[in-house]
Amino acid sequence: YPRAAYYALRQVWAIDPYASSTTDDVIHSRFATITPGVSTLEARGDHAALAVNTLERVRVSGVRLAFETINTGGHLTTTPVATDSSLAPAFRGYDKFQSFYADFTADPDPSVTAHLSLNVHGSVPLNSIDQIFYENRGTDRVRVYQSNMSWDARWFTADAFYRTGHYHWGYEGDFFGLYREANYGPNIDIYDGQAPVGVEMAAKRQLNGLKLAWGPQLWWGAPPTAIAKYRRQVGRFDATAVYEKDVNTGSDYTVVGGAFNAIKPTAKTTLHLKTQQGPFTVEGGGIWAGASHAGERFPVAGLDETGLVQKTDHIRGKDGFGGKFRLTATRGRLQWYGQGASMGLVADGGPTGTTTVTGWNLKDTGMGNQRNLLSGFAYNTGHFQLGPNVLWQKPIVGPVPLADAATTIVRLRNLIEDPFAVRANREMTAAEFLLSYDPTPATWLYAWDNDVREDARLAGNVGFVYRHMPTSMDAAIGFLSDGVTPFAFVGATPARDLWEVNARTVSRVSSNLRIVTHAFYGTGEPNVSDDPRRVTRWGGDVKLAGASTQLTAFAKFNDWGPYDYHHDFNLTYPVQVMGDLSHTLGSPQWFDTNPQTRIGVRATWRSLDQYSPRYSEVTTDPVTRRLVPRPGAANGSEWEVRTYLRFSM
Repeated sequence: YPRAAYYALRQVWAIDPYASSTTDDVIHSRFATITPGVSTLEARGDHAALAVNTLERVRVSGVRLAFETINTGGHLTTTPVATDSSLAPAFRGYDKFQSFYADFTADPDPSVTAHLSLNVHGSVPLNSIDQIFYENRGTDRVRVYQSNMSWDARWFTADAFYRTGHYHWGYEGDFFGLYREANYGPNIDIYDGQAPVGVEMAAKRQLNGLKLAWGPQLWWGAPPTAIAKYRRQVGRFDATAVYEKDVNTGSDYTVVGGAFNAIKPTAKTTLHLKTQQGPFTVEGGGIWAGASHAGERFPVAGLDETGLVQKTDHIRGKDGFGGKFRLTATRGRLQWYGQGASMGLVADGGPTGTTTVTGWNLKDTGMGNQRNLLSGFAYNTGHFQLGPNVLWQKPIVGPVPLADAATTIVRLRNLIEDPFAVRANREMTAAEFLLSYDPTPATWLYAWDNDVREDARLAGNVGFVYRHMPTSMDAAIGFLSDGVTPFAFVGATPARDLWEVNARTVSRVSSNLRIVTHAFYGTGEPNVSDDPRRVTRWGGDVKLAGASTQLTAFAKFNDWGPYDYHHDFNLTYPVQVMGDLSHTLGSPQWFDTNPQTRIGVRATWRSLDQYSPRYSEVTTDPVTRRLVPRPGAANGSEWEVRTYLRFSM
């Protein structure tokens, strides 16, 4: 045989060169069997051409190279000048960074396609002020970055995914959000997340309407689980049943991307019915979940002759049931919806992934232990849309009151020790008003990719949200310095009111110039910390993409830092500014998920105070045990200038 064909065939089928003459027949039969559409007669023909054809089914489909330099500095910061490997950042000064990607695609058959992306990092910087990034993973130099496979067969379509994302089933009858969306953008790389990992399958022909999904982590923090959904028309009703079964891993929780997830295995079953009645779309459904929690005990607040004390209760069978309804109607320029739910203590579904009418922020959290009502309408007048929306929710069993001198309450509920806790389902009365301007509604302003698709010279919105929360919450979960070991906070955020204004504009100035801006102003609180400080924050960002130039910049004041843990623990910076200017080969790609050849420079500067990480001029107050600035201390600062060259094909 020609040498190329010989070594190709030997590699694929491990042919013994010293075997008998029947080796030819083995090659012919295996080649014809393994290679779809190739007959035995063809296999006995030009072996070299056939071997090359087989190898062409596997190809390098992409190559990416990243080269960067990083210069950092600061004032009144704990980051040292000399390297200290126990700190992050480890020093102030100069460092470098290289990261390389190779993408492979295989098409063994027209119905099957598979992709594999590998990452190899070179030098990893130790001085970056944003110290968490994908390549900062220690000695693990080579890693599978992403992989996915699709198979379109006669009876089914199947998609396997590893860190490549998938969508939810909310528009397909998953009324309670059991199957969650898993498109996490840059967060997957920032926190080195592995999710999503699994397989999704949709049946065809006689089994049309059946969908399955299973895997070790179908979304961020999910336990190993399998989900089945069956949807069909029953008379006038569109009926959908969803069943989820978690796998017992021997652990009651997991830590993913710095977030705690209670994952005691359980089963969930939901039923959803939808029909049209005149101008109304009517939806209703029920859920049964959390049966594995039956009999578990939890603390509650009670009264006795001494006043408020802590007692115990337990989960009953009825606590796993919940129900929800929704009405929507459209008449002329008016669109309206009304929704309500009553969810048992452990009848947990998932967050609302669908868009209701317009781009409102107030939505049902999907958690158990609550009753809620929501309603809103959108009215179109000319190019404008007016959209008020209201929400009321209240837990069935409220949070354990915060301890004070007048009570003997000793412990707040938390998800390490208890079957449920009052967190996002805390008592709340909230309202929002959304004003939108969209002269070209064919490119909907609230589509996820509107930044790219919007074709108006100017479109945008401004929204105001006000939340009245008259009670505290149960304890959240934090982590020790190792970043893995969880603990429950002793306290929680107090009762308070929060408000925020957000604005966004999109402008397609010309065919090759697009500008998008965001601005915000309002109040906020930490996600998990029991720090009672309420933050008043404001700022904005802009992104501009021209013929071959891209500019991104932001300015934030008294705002949280770039990572989730900054918001979790109420870590803020007085001022944060950033500017990134780059030149691209061809027109700039808007989303970084489509990498391209680019050269640029990025500069970041932050000021530091007692609420900021790495500020050196702090001491511990002996009474409150919180960090306070030393008398007369000025604000500190830290900065970074980064140059980069990225190649992609």
